[in-house]
Amino acid sequence: MTAAADALTDRTGPRDRRAAALVDALKGRSIVLVGFMGCGKSSSGRRLAQRLGLPFVDADVEIEAAAGMTISEIFAKHGEAFFRDGERRVVARLLEDGPRVVATGGGAFLNEGTRARIRASGLSVWLKAEPDVLWRRVRKRSHRPLLQGPDAEKTMRALIAERYPHYAKADLTVVSRDGPHETAVEEIVSAIEFHLRFSPDPVPFGAEPDGPAGEAAAARTSEMTRTTEDISSASVRVDLGARSYDILIGRGLIDEAGACLARLAPGAACAVVTDENVAAAHLPRLERSLGRAGVRHAMIVVPAGEGSKSYAVFERVCDEVLAARLERGDFVVALGGGVVGDLAGFAAASVRRGMGFAQIPTSLLAQVDSSVGGKTGINSRHGKNLVGAFHQPSLVLADADALETLPEREFRAGYAEVVKYGLINDAPFFAWLEENWREVFSGGPARVRAIATSCRAKAAIVGRDERESGERALLNLGHTFGHALERLNHYDGARLVHGEGVAIGMALAFRFSVALGLCPAADAARVAAHLAAVGLPTRVAEIDGLAVDAGAMLEAMAQDKKVERGQLTFVLARAVGDCHVAKGVDASAARAFLERELTV
Repeated sequence: MTAAADALTDRTGPRDRRAAALVDALKGRSIVLVGFMGCGKSSSGRRLAQRLGLPFVDADVEIEAAAGMTISEIFAKHGEAFFRDGERRVVARLLEDGPRVVATGGGAFLNEGTRARIRASGLSVWLKAEPDVLWRRVRKRSHRPLLQGPDAEKTMRALIAERYPHYAKADLTVVSRDGPHETAVEEIVSAIEFHLRFSPDPVPFGAEPDGPAGEAAAARTSEMTRTTEDISSASVRVDLGARSYDILIGRGLIDEAGACLARLAPGAACAVVTDENVAAAHLPRLERSLGRAGVRHAMIVVPAGEGSKSYAVFERVCDEVLAARLERGDFVVALGGGVVGDLAGFAAASVRRGMGFAQIPTSLLAQVDSSVGGKTGINSRHGKNLVGAFHQPSLVLADADALETLPEREFRAGYAEVVKYGLINDAPFFAWLEENWREVFSGGPARVRAIATSCRAKAAIVGRDERESGERALLNLGHTFGHALERLNHYDGARLVHGEGVAIGMALAFRFSVALGLCPAADAARVAAHLAAVGLPTRVAEIDGLAVDAGAMLEAMAQDKKVERGQLTFVLARAVGDCHVAKGVDASAARAFLERELTV
């Protein structure tokens, strides 16, 4: 333990070992409370500091002491810009000596430089309160300089809309609600403990250096492409402003799901959507977890398989969510693989015009791909995933223990999506997979590392292109071919599952790129060799009993979501780790390639 933690134990006795352990885990970092005026930063901060045996400082008090006048007087005499500059300097000074608990002013976290300093030497906690709660707390206080005017409530709500996307960039969020201060402090402590368990993130392979620590980050990335650290858990942030959320990866997360949901939305109920196979393996654990946390819940079990992504099953799920008397602020929770996640997410997007949504993916494919990014939907007789909506989850819990019950074929199929991230834009990750895939399959640190790296790659792309208007289309590498094969196979999972279709599709995409003169033949051969080494198919002929011709393939691909004005769109390769979106690909070239390919 650190000296600070030892001193805390000596001062407060054995009953505060939990607080000592938390301080020790902070490694000298401060806890920085951020949020809107009235959210409780000062009152909760004082009690949190007392609980942890740390000093407490209020940035606004420090500013007033340094200026010799109140904040209202600073605003009146010098203006807001002068105040913000002083606020930035004061927060920087307060972060120099930690650990401590720091309460910041409502506008401090909006400054990019301040956020960077907090990231470097602190842990930021957003105390998030609903606007109605904040208005009740601040309306009788006349000292708020930003709320002076004829319609203070309107001004406050406008400021909330402006600031909440910035607050959402905090390391963790705790809901600030009315109740005993001791309850609020306990929720903050529990949230910090849970967050620290999943930090720090593994450094992604091939990461671009960013900011002043760029050279060090590049060195860490290079080192991590050669070794596997003992990573037992990780967290990945999907940065979408006010709709940002965390992906938590580790063991035993189904057992903690109830507490996570209760922290995310205190008092909310949920409907758990799962399939018959997953229900038998994991539903009892989730029910016990929800019960321990006092989360009212209903269970909706659907048949396993792609057939559940249908209008009929979607209607049934929506009706059962409504029958459970769930409200807009409650949650639909997807417990299962990609089919369940797509189905439950579309129901969450549709019922009451949008409910809360959480993902607990139990397959490798869902953990690294379909649970992240907010794509939801069902199939039509015209093609796969043609009816749906973008609806981001509020939380993703990827329980590594769930993969222990996954059939080997399903794990292999999910691994195809892991490979995809290396092929798109991360050649070092693909090289690492070539060397370490056996350890990924056997479990342990390599598996968590592969999942975290895949999630990090997808989160970065989704953060830049949420609704697939550009770069996100790269994530469809292999899917134009793969979805066509699935459709021609009538979604028969006994003969072909999604990941196997993606594996064949990626091999086809690389060979098509070679045929078009874009990619070296050696790279296409390398991709096919790795997929075959893990037991995945790389040619259409490996699908037993499926007779396909070039015309049927092209017709099936014409219904792909990425078709624009009747023109085919493919993700093609220049090399391993260098893919691009190719629009308007000549249909005759695609037909000629498929005619050759389907005779092999």
